[in-house]
Amino acid sequence: MDWMTTIGQLINTTLVFSTALIFAAIGGIFSERSGVTNIGIEGLMTFGAFAAGVASFYAEDAGMGAASPYIGILAALVMGIIASLIHAVASITFKADQVISGVVINFLAAGSTLYMVKLLFDGAGETTLLKEGLEKWPVPFLSKIPIIGEGIFNNYPTTYLAIILVLVAFYVLYKTSFGLRLRAVGEHPSAADTVGVKVLRMRYIGVILSGALAALGGATITLTTTNTFSHNTISGQGFIAIAAMIFGKWNPLGAFGAAVFFGFSQAIGNYFQLFAWSKDIPQEFIYMLPYVLTVIVLVAAVGKSSAPAALGESYDPGKR
Repeated sequence: MDWMTTIGQLINTTLVFSTALIFAAIGGIFSERSGVTNIGIEGLMTFGAFAAGVASFYAEDAGMGAASPYIGILAALVMGIIASLIHAVASITFKADQVISGVVINFLAAGSTLYMVKLLFDGAGETTLLKEGLEKWPVPFLSKIPIIGEGIFNNYPTTYLAIILVLVAFYVLYKTSFGLRLRAVGEHPSAADTVGVKVLRMRYIGVILSGALAALGGATITLTTTNTFSHNTISGQGFIAIAAMIFGKWNPLGAFGAAVFFGFSQAIGNYFQLFAWSKDIPQEFIYMLPYVLTVIVLVAAVGKSSAPAALGESYDPGKR
């Protein structure tokens, strides 16, 4: 294997691992830019991964073939929206503590999905291995370019979608009236309400978008990396996505860069194992690398990241 091929494959693997983090981090941005803390990203990803695995399996069983993973994606989006509504109703309508509500989502996802998997798959701890996962789409001509062709232009459709989403999210947040209203309710909800912005409605939209995108991130892992769902499919990816959001300063472009950094830390662990000297390093140390880097990045970001001013604060229209 020549060095250009190795670098191309490393870039490709980095983007594969980054894709789910990008979706989840962008989802978190929409929620927190609206003023609603969402540490339930891990649970929302778990719900999405579960829905994608189960729906894809039954779609395969029904003979839908290559369309099965796309049905799984649709199921994940629906599941993510439903799960995020629990967080929205609790924290926006009933003004529950947003952190506690997010923790409830995480615990609910971990327990209920494992229970449902055991119920649907005869007591097994994971779904049946999928035969029809997502396939990579090489871009004509561009995929033949040395290094970047293999690295960027020979990827899963979800990876292309994630990159497009970053640009769309940036445009929506900073170049449209919708984005201005969303950011306004996360910074100064009383002022936004005064000029006619529906604060609670905008916050609902932000949380629902976070649920759909985080679930899509979870579905991406099931349909591209593991081809099955189990209790450890997500394994902290939601918390890494939150770290990417914070390190990226609640900006889609910054979150994308952070997600790629974390994706690279996961990808490089796979390539360490190709070298003879890596046999002297316990695999547990290699697997923990992304999580160690997450902690380091969060510590480095303390005091440097500026969260939305009204983040985590419930809004009561009667007290403005």
